[in-house]
Amino acid sequence: MVTNFRKNINKDKKKCLFIILLLFVWFSLDMTGFSFANITLVESAWNQVDGLWWLIFLTLFILFIFKEKFGKYLLSIFILMWIIIQFNCHWYHTIFGTSVEKINSYNQYFRNTLHVISSSEKILIPDLYHIILHLLILISLIILIRYIIYSLIKKNKKL
Repeated sequence: MVTNFRKNINKDKKKCLFIILLLFVWFSLDMTGFSFANITLVESAWNQVDGLWWLIFLTLFILFIFKEKFGKYLLSIFILMWIIIQFNCHWYHTIFGTSVEKINSYNQYFRNTLHVISSSEKILIPDLYHIILHLLILISLIILIRYIIYSLIKKNKKL
């Protein structure tokens, strides 16, 4: 039973590292910008708040890898804050509605990016990059919390 539990911990850590790395790579596209043909997935935002956010994310990810004992908690708090901020900036307005000015401003800012659903003058619709980013953030948070719970259970079994 202990061996199976260790295997689960190792599998969960690998899942954690993989999905967080995937999130990091995806978010890194925001730093460089990414276009193919005449389609822009995301424009470069290195000189904005996103650049600082990327550096914090990189630091906490490295901390999680090398100083897992407390790095996992700091990274999970960071990712939780990130999903809350992203929800407030994008999905809150999609779900609960917003002003015409906000929609026009949002559509203008993301006008050159790829949309799965065309932008609207009545509802705020995130572009493809942000939809995938938000899913990756949410999945990362869930997997990281699951890993933390398993780690705590393992620690308690040792005591």
